[in-house]
Amino acid sequence: MKKLVFLFLSLFLLVGCNDLSNTPTKKAEEFLKKYQSLDSSVISDLNNAVNETDLNDEQKKLYVDIMKKHYQNLSYEIKDETMDGDEAVVTVEIAVTDFKRVLDDANNYMNDNKEQFYENGEYSVVKFNDYKLEKLKEAKEKVRYTIEIKLTRINDKWSVDKLDSETYDKINGVYDY
Repeated sequence: MKKLVFLFLSLFLLVGCNDLSNTPTKKAEEFLKKYQSLDSSVISDLNNAVNETDLNDEQKKLYVDIMKKHYQNLSYEIKDETMDGDEAVVTVEIAVTDFKRVLDDANNYMNDNKEQFYENGEYSVVKFNDYKLEKLKEAKEKVRYTIEIKLTRINDKWSVDKLDSETYDKINGVYDY
C-alpha cells in the first residue's frame, strides 16, 4: 500500500513540476485574456495609439471607453496548435464588434450628406469624428475572424511573437474583409 501511495505521490509531483501554463495554446489564451481583462499593457498601447489620432481630448476619452468595451466583449475559440521545434502557431477564431462596417457606413453617409459636417462653411473634422464615435458606441454586430498567433520558445518558455498589422486590425474590429 505504501508503495502505491508513493507511486501516486511521485506521479503527482512529477506532473505538478511541469508548468502546464507554458504551452503555445496557454500563452495564446493568456495574450487574448489580457484584452478581455483590460491588462495595463493593453491600455497603455491603446492610449499610445489614440494619442496619434486627430481626435480632441473628449473624443479620445470616448474612443478609449468604446475600445475597452470592445476588448472586454472579445470572445475566442482555439482551433489548432502546430509546433515545429521552438516555433509554434496557434490558430484562433475570434468574434469582435464589426467596427469596419460601421466606419464604412459612416464614410458613405458623410459622402452623401456632406452639409451635415460643415460648420461656418467649412468641413468640420470634429463634427465627423463625433458622428463616427457615436456610431462606434452604438455598434453591436459581431464579425468572426481567424487569426494565427505565432510563438517562439526561448529558454524553455513560450512567448507570443510581435503581431502583424492584419492581426491587430482583426482584434480591433477594423480589418478590411
